Amino acid sequence: MNQEIFTINNLWVLVATILVFIMHLGFAALEAGLTRAKNTVNILFKNTIIPAIGILTYAFIGFNLMYPGDPFAGGFFGLSGLGLSLPDGWDTAAYDEGYTFYTDFIFQAMFAATAATIVSGAVAERIKLGPFIFFSILYVGICYPIVGMWKWGGGFLDSLDTPFYDFAGSTIVHSVGGWGALVGAFLLGPRLGKYTEKGMKPIPGHSIPMATIGVFLLWFGWFGFNGGSVLSADPGEVSKVFVTTAIAGAAGAFGALFASYWKFKTYDITMVLNGILAGLVGITAGADLMGVGEAAIIGFIGGIIVVFGVVLFDKIKIDDPVGAISVHLLGGIWGTLAVGLFGDLAGMSQVLSQLLGIAVVGAFCFATSWLLFFSMKRSIGIRVDEREELEGLDINEHSMQAYPDFASKD
Repeated sequence: MNQEIFTINNLWVLVATILVFIMHLGFAALEAGLTRAKNTVNILFKNTIIPAIGILTYAFIGFNLMYPGDPFAGGFFGLSGLGLSLPDGWDTAAYDEGYTFYTDFIFQAMFAATAATIVSGAVAERIKLGPFIFFSILYVGICYPIVGMWKWGGGFLDSLDTPFYDFAGSTIVHSVGGWGALVGAFLLGPRLGKYTEKGMKPIPGHSIPMATIGVFLLWFGWFGFNGGSVLSADPGEVSKVFVTTAIAGAAGAFGALFASYWKFKTYDITMVLNGILAGLVGITAGADLMGVGEAAIIGFIGGIIVVFGVVLFDKIKIDDPVGAISVHLLGGIWGTLAVGLFGDLAGMSQVLSQLLGIAVVGAFCFATSWLLFFSMKRSIGIRVDEREELEGLDINEHSMQAYPDFASKD
């Protein structure tokens, strides 16, 4: 391969890595904005420590769990060692035509932490920090790469007669986080005062501007999330993925706008923000397979799903302060299924493969999350006490406030 082409491919994947890294700032701003001021430091702390956990665990074990070279146990598991050891030709096209070994690692490492970040929003404002960090280390370090290997590392989902397809992670990233978020929110229980005898009481976030900035940072980063997953700078493929990603996010905004106005008779900015994210999650599984019209349909339906998902989870009293379960779990399931309904691979055999992938990943992640959260709940506890929750996690877990000059002096 021409060295210049190899260099350009490698450079684009590194630029995409930067964009995905910026998404963690987007998650931090979104989650902080949609929760109360007294828990802002706690939210920011979690979203700061999660990328650190993701990078370190992926370096020492995750990368070699996810790409073991020769999966065994029927393609369910594989491990090629611990740490990062350089293969022959690691910095040339002999390793891969699109990137070097180190570029491969760092791009994939940016994805790894996203699963725990999704969980962070759903369990916000009442989880103890220590148990959350412990959960994140094991979930990101072991659960995520095992599931990722099933498709991206040559595992059994990639070896089906009709291979399961997930281009950039509607299931392998977003639904993995969504299942953990669902289990965590359920076992923690709702925030104090959220559900009363008179019904559901809204607990508004403290900064809609911050939440809006967060969503735009996420949308910005998604061009690297999906565009980088081409794994080269191929001009046709990258530009197509950019367009389908943009279209789906925009259509998600309108899907949520129409659904929320029909349901609540008001223009709810938080629903539109989550509609954008649901559209982006939805297109992620098949961004390289869809045309403009199909991307718009997928995004629009994703925006509708997120509105009714939020309503559903409130109805069954699963308290998700930021709508993460609706966006990432429901949106991820929809986007994965959409690969079999639209685009280049549409057909009943693909639908069945997509359903199988959704089911086995869901079962494994649900069971893993339940084991981790439930064992901690019964031993060390996972929820702060009532006084700490009422006063806020910032002052009790971190001994500081995000806005000390504006805090009550009482």
